[in-house]
Amino acid sequence: MANPSPAKSTGDPGITPLSPSHTQVDSTPSFVVVVAIDFGTTSSGYAYAFTKEPECIHTMRRWEGGDPGVSNQKTPTTILLTPDRKFHSFGYAARDFYHDLDPSESKHWLYLEKFKMKLHTTAVQLVIQTNPNQSDEKAKGVCSTLQELSDQTGGDFDNNDVRWVITVPAIWKMPAKQFMREAAYKVRWSSSYVPYICGYACTVCVYHSTTSSQTKEHVRRNRQSRTFLVENVVGELWSELEEGDRYVVVDCGGGTVDLTVHQIRLPEGHLKELYKASGGPYGSIGIDYEFEKLLCRIFGQDFIDQFKIKRPAAWVDLMIAFESRKRAAAPDRSNPLNINLPFSFIDYYKKFRGHSVEHALRKSNVDFVKWSSQGMLRMNPDAMNSLFKATIDHIIQHLNELFDKPEVNNIKFLFLVGGFAESPLLQHAVHNMLQGRSRIIIPHDVGLTILKGAVLFGLDPSVIKVRRSPLTYGVGVLNRFVEGKHPLEKLLVKDGTRWCTDVFDTFIAADQSVALGESVKRSYTPAKPSQQVIVIHVYCSEKEGVAFISEPGVRKCGTLRLDVSGTESAAPRREIQTLMQFGDTEIRAMAMDVSTGRTVKASIDFLSH
Repeated sequence: MANPSPAKSTGDPGITPLSPSHTQVDSTPSFVVVVAIDFGTTSSGYAYAFTKEPECIHTMRRWEGGDPGVSNQKTPTTILLTPDRKFHSFGYAARDFYHDLDPSESKHWLYLEKFKMKLHTTAVQLVIQTNPNQSDEKAKGVCSTLQELSDQTGGDFDNNDVRWVITVPAIWKMPAKQFMREAAYKVRWSSSYVPYICGYACTVCVYHSTTSSQTKEHVRRNRQSRTFLVENVVGELWSELEEGDRYVVVDCGGGTVDLTVHQIRLPEGHLKELYKASGGPYGSIGIDYEFEKLLCRIFGQDFIDQFKIKRPAAWVDLMIAFESRKRAAAPDRSNPLNINLPFSFIDYYKKFRGHSVEHALRKSNVDFVKWSSQGMLRMNPDAMNSLFKATIDHIIQHLNELFDKPEVNNIKFLFLVGGFAESPLLQHAVHNMLQGRSRIIIPHDVGLTILKGAVLFGLDPSVIKVRRSPLTYGVGVLNRFVEGKHPLEKLLVKDGTRWCTDVFDTFIAADQSVALGESVKRSYTPAKPSQQVIVIHVYCSEKEGVAFISEPGVRKCGTLRLDVSGTESAAPRREIQTLMQFGDTEIRAMAMDVSTGRTVKASIDFLSH
């Protein structure tokens, strides 16, 4: 056959449909506290709330260290590994220890930063999967968090008392989200039930829906409800929210920009996702890359590459200095910005080139960067602003494309959140793009909005009532071959019966609305009555309409193997019910032999297949 079919594999003669149906499944595990982990590209942190006091969200303790001019409510997403590649430290502790190493010694250590966007690549997954001992070291962080919970209450906490919520970019595909979940299992964040994986923009929607969709009287009446948040960052919107109001959340972080569109459902304040999450790699680290390109223009690519290798700690110092100054960039700024150059940079450049940094600036064709006698790079405002242009242009282009979608109309509010949202240049560009079409809301502590929203989501995941499926899901089946409808290359004759093989039986289509806990159930029967093992392969695709599992872009993402040997079915045709549950942060599948009650369950696996 031109296209091999799973139906002809040994022990897998295939299944054929009986009838479809729908059901609702709901299960709520018990827990005492919700802990949310925001693992960001540039910085990370955590927050938590107890189920008995859901209105009180605690953010992380103040981290040791910090940068001048930069808030340290979070810690840098940096990891330091020892020369034998064992975990040493994380965050400020990793950066400061690495900084204090002698250059001759530091080259043997491994310092990682801004690496999150690479986590879903095969190479990085392989490194983590082949270093299982790392889980023991990372688990120390979990123990530290549990200790803080114990200190807060004066009691002891077990991991089973905690519901963990891990934030990821909403635009991440399913394999990357599964990778984060499995990493949580490795460090023992969750043992009794699945940790929640929540998109950044989703958590922001939850945060604002619970702080702005209730009137003051309703808040007082529901002071003990699990979705109440006492801190009101958008309290003035209370009286303006109405049933059906729509808003867009633009979460601008270090690595990505995530956009989601939701609709308010009152009086409960539940949310309906109107358009699937979108965005791209347009985070603030793009500005860092532009600054590095500028340094290469002035001092040469070869020098910058060698400087990062020979003086890695000094390179970190230089980027810290730039981080502080780039936050001062504004559309109406008129005075220059000075960026400190580490002495090591000036000294190494002279040894590398044989002349001074000042000489390099004079000879370069970059006339908007001058040398300050105080040992600084002096950039005029337009030069600094130009470093933002490419990144902001991408964001504005994506916003324009989003607002052109038919599903995205009558948007009342646009919430601009995330660390990058603090940039006056970005705020100015978004204002100009909207031209009054929607009201822009920039809450206080935009960097903590994600964390607080993630905690609220963990307290009540049902606040997101309707989601959009990112993929089309189905199973591979055999259908009776129909002349003129099915292609001849799919014809399979078995025991005198003409079958069409490789048929994709869709459970749910990409971009289809899915209610929380909604399940789709299909009934199948073995194509061969004497079959002893029922094998059902689950497939997925980014396309909405899929006819065959052999089409480009269709991939296997799960297998259900049900052993019915030694049993008999009272019905003339053995019925196998297959159920897939959607709308949660993890998709689950189950198969059951109706005649015997035997069941088999599986989670959709995007990494193994």
